[in-house]
Amino acid sequence: MLGRAKGFYRISVEPGSGPQPTVPVFEALWCARTLMEHVPGVLADLTAYKLHDIADVVEITELDFDIRDHVNLHAVEAIEGDTPLWVHSHGMEKFGSRDLEIFHLGEDDLLPAETFLHELCTDLAFGQGPEPRSMVATSEGQAFMLVPSEEARTNLLGVPLETFEGHEALFLSVVSPLGRHNTAELLRPYRERFIPEPEERTDALRREAQSLLPAFLARFHRKGLMEPLTFLARAPFETHPEGETVVEKLWLEVVAWEEGTLVGKLVDGAVHTTEWRKGAHVEVDGEQINALAISREGRTLDEDEMRALLNAERPM
Repeated sequence: MLGRAKGFYRISVEPGSGPQPTVPVFEALWCARTLMEHVPGVLADLTAYKLHDIADVVEITELDFDIRDHVNLHAVEAIEGDTPLWVHSHGMEKFGSRDLEIFHLGEDDLLPAETFLHELCTDLAFGQGPEPRSMVATSEGQAFMLVPSEEARTNLLGVPLETFEGHEALFLSVVSPLGRHNTAELLRPYRERFIPEPEERTDALRREAQSLLPAFLARFHRKGLMEPLTFLARAPFETHPEGETVVEKLWLEVVAWEEGTLVGKLVDGAVHTTEWRKGAHVEVDGEQINALAISREGRTLDEDEMRALLNAERPM
């Protein structure tokens, strides 16, 4: 594609030159968007080896920040055995940070590791990441350290040097608090996120949601302008990683209800792809809703609290 291009515009940024690392990146994206609205083409992110068309750039600049738009994760089989994979990022240079790496992962660790690394890359992109060599905890309470790769790899056994050919840049290695390349405990809570919800649980939640939906909508429509309540619904969304169809259950904040259709804003993006982005406005048929929730001042009400709130909407 690039070989057939009739011309190039090169947009460069000075990493870390703004009030936070994301600012110069988004200034460059808006510059690219303006160009692409006048001249057909694609945007090549040379740090992350990503191509974006104009629709991608519009979504990236208008919707909530998603690190997956800016970073590529690359898995390489480094050694033999049950945990042979070296997973590392490409694309963090534009945020003024080294890329990240983590060793000794198995196939079952890939999705949990991606989630962990995306969280960590997001913190670094906003200038809120941990300092090297300091012990920190994940959102799940697990401890780890980031150590410069030239130090961390001295404790790495059995990985041939040719593994790093083409990856000569300096990384930050994710290691245990003792400096070891053992991340089994670190990733444990992330693995739990990918345990499928039992079908019986999904069916029970769906029946309850459909039963509560009239009262839920009545309370939503009666919500005061300054009332600190957020109304949430969950529904299935199809994603297509590598051509396969995977159904994800995503939560959305209710914005409106129009003739049996719920209009909402996704509070979580899809895990497997960026087809459904956090912050995107979507429409869902009311019959597809399979769970409901209400939060007050950022705290999700438990089942009894939500029922008590909604029972007040039922006719006496």
